[in-house]
Amino acid sequence: MNILAVGAHPDDIEISCAGTLSKLKQAGHHIVICHACKGDKGHYTIPPEELTEIRRKEAQEAGSVIGSEVISLGFGDGEIIAENQENRMIFIDLVRYAKPDIVITHAPNDYMPDHIAVSQLVFHATFFATLPWFKTNNPAAEKVPGLYYMDNLSGLGFEPTFYVDVTDHLDTKLDMLSKHQSQLVWLKEHDNVDIVDFVRTLGKTRGIQAGCKYAEGFVQHLVWTRPNAVRFPV
Repeated sequence: MNILAVGAHPDDIEISCAGTLSKLKQAGHHIVICHACKGDKGHYTIPPEELTEIRRKEAQEAGSVIGSEVISLGFGDGEIIAENQENRMIFIDLVRYAKPDIVITHAPNDYMPDHIAVSQLVFHATFFATLPWFKTNNPAAEKVPGLYYMDNLSGLGFEPTFYVDVTDHLDTKLDMLSKHQSQLVWLKEHDNVDIVDFVRTLGKTRGIQAGCKYAEGFVQHLVWTRPNAVRFPV
């Protein structure tokens, strides 16, 4: 299968679903990780242009841990708007490029505007990508992919309907997350959070719910036209 994981910023995917991606990659599936934004404003002292390059390198290093493809759509932090047709077309072309069987993205009620905008844009794009009169660089998709929402930060407002046991992949997930050194510092300074411990704790909580040591939780988007039988092949 082709799996497309779309996060707002570099490190969002690592925080919420990297264990699942590691497991899928190990099983032989193709993984594309997409960061919609450059992550250019997530620091107190490093200016945006310099931070953009730092975070690009961090994202590539994180993806290389599992051998995934990593791409960025190049939006500035705080500058991505869902109700914008040009932005929709960018996301439509992303879906057409990746040809996913399954797409993972932020939940619609996540904690910050960029996450919410990306969730909405992915929802729009996964359907509109199949309509040929939306003209982009890549041809129309043949099917609407399965859509899964990954956990909110801290799990607040999120009730998983599907769990993936990532016990054997937690170390890989944390290794991927540790590549984002600029953000380990930023999240400690801005939010007083040790994000590695934060992620490990949520994984343990979801593991208790799922009956294993560590898990990641998801909500499958179950609406008409979605291939509701498509589940993670893990």
